[in-house]
Amino acid sequence: MTTLMTPDLVNFGGKVHGGALLKLLDEVAYSCAARFSGHYVVTLLIDDARFRAPVHVGELVTFLARVNWVGRTSMEVGVRVMAEAHRTRVERHVMSSFVVMVAMNEAGSAIEIPRFEPADETDRARWQAAERRRDIRAMRT
Repeated sequence: MTTLMTPDLVNFGGKVHGGALLKLLDEVAYSCAARFSGHYVVTLLIDDARFRAPVHVGELVTFLARVNWVGRTSMEVGVRVMAEAHRTRVERHVMSSFVVMVAMNEAGSAIEIPRFEPADETDRARWQAAERRRDIRAMRT
């Protein structure tokens, strides 16, 4: 998803508010997870949300999402956020995060989702990294 950063998104520092970026990031993760699972999904957690650089009003911001790992009812979606000054076409990596989403049925209970088979080395590396993050999250609870 690509969207224009408008003045209504500005914080007191004159940059795009981090909360506005998180809201959009969550919506993109939802779209990716819902499309993959074929179900309504809810956000379980947003992990490792790192703001690498400020985003300016007038920039185009692109959110790139990908399913990294799938369990029985949950999945991890990686989201990379790029800002572009459209006049110069210079892109900057401004944020990344991992979002864990859970698929839900009509009664509001977690529901089983399709299996995910890594197709190539990149997919396998993302899967393994996601499993390491999952183990770390489990140790925190």
